Amino acid sequence: MDRLKINKEVTKGIFEKVREEAEKMKAEAEQGREAEKSSEEKSEEKPETLILGIESSCDETAAAVVADGRHVLSNVIYSQVPVHTLYGGVVPEIASRAHVEKINQVIRKALSDAGKTIDDVDAIAVTYGPGLVGPLLVGVNAAKSLAYAKKKPLVAVNHIEGHISANYIDNEELKPPFICLVASGGHSHIVRVDDYGSYTIIGRTHDDAAGEAFDKVARAIGLGYPGGPKVDALAKEGNPRAIDFPRAAVGDSPYDFSFSGLKSAVLNYLNSCEMKGIEVNKADVAASFQQAVIDVLTEHTMRAAREYRCDRVALAGGVAANSGLRNSVKKAAEEAGMNFYMPELIYCTDNAAMIGAAGYYDFIAGKRADMSLNAIPNLRVGENKGNIIVTP
Repeated sequence: MDRLKINKEVTKGIFEKVREEAEKMKAEAEQGREAEKSSEEKSEEKPETLILGIESSCDETAAAVVADGRHVLSNVIYSQVPVHTLYGGVVPEIASRAHVEKINQVIRKALSDAGKTIDDVDAIAVTYGPGLVGPLLVGVNAAKSLAYAKKKPLVAVNHIEGHISANYIDNEELKPPFICLVASGGHSHIVRVDDYGSYTIIGRTHDDAAGEAFDKVARAIGLGYPGGPKVDALAKEGNPRAIDFPRAAVGDSPYDFSFSGLKSAVLNYLNSCEMKGIEVNKADVAASFQQAVIDVLTEHTMRAAREYRCDRVALAGGVAANSGLRNSVKKAAEEAGMNFYMPELIYCTDNAAMIGAAGYYDFIAGKRADMSLNAIPNLRVGENKGNIIVTP
């Protein structure tokens, strides 16, 4: 009996060990299958699309590497502002020469900062307009040379569409359609973004752009170049309601802008004070002028969003870096129950990351440029010029 009992216990122990081993093997097999499945899924994942963006439309030489139109791997900008400040504005010939000197260095650094080589990128995107023709040509020719030498697809990007696309960077949830206010030194537009790469202009300036007005008023009150950030800084010290400058409306075009009258009103005010021997409070002038611009830009943008039934509003362009404008449109959008988007400050002024973002969506849409691509200084939003070929 004792021997039988021992045998039963031994048998039971062996059975338990076998069962434990079987369960262990089953668990390991399941882990193996999961690992294999995960590996297969990972191998089936679409590799990221890398775009090398190049921007040289004015006085910034810039290059960036952007992944999938949303993620910036590098963003290098060489600014010429210190040079042009001496002249009170951008001198095209000087800007062109500086681009020639810096373009290759900037491109190399952008690739290095991203940990990539030119062979790693899927396409090269470059600004071909609008802008200053000399600076544009430097960037276009650099991009064409790289594309030809490395047999990379070339994508021609509209500079203003690049500014709009800056909103896609780090804003994964933002998708068309949406209303975008584009305000910069040379342009003031309200654009309906119908789809990636598809735009409808519903408002524009009839004379001075908002940024241009900032520069001229800054010069008039002795702030110098660049005017936008200097007016913004001084306005914080002044009373935005101290002087009642006009808010212009353009006849039967409710979304359009006109800033020449406002600029003239500021100049007339300054001349009047000088003739009467009245001391000018520059901070109040800056704050009152800026508020007049902000009121018009905000009102027209929100009206467009409401009437076009868009619940998403975005800012773009150099003037979008203005703290007052950012706060004003954000507040108006939130009060209206709309979603508001704006780029980080570094992506408001001219940069190549925005060109890489816009270039990505053009690239996956099959748009290409050939080696006859040329600079188009007066290019408009939504125009496809410069030998752009849409591949099937």
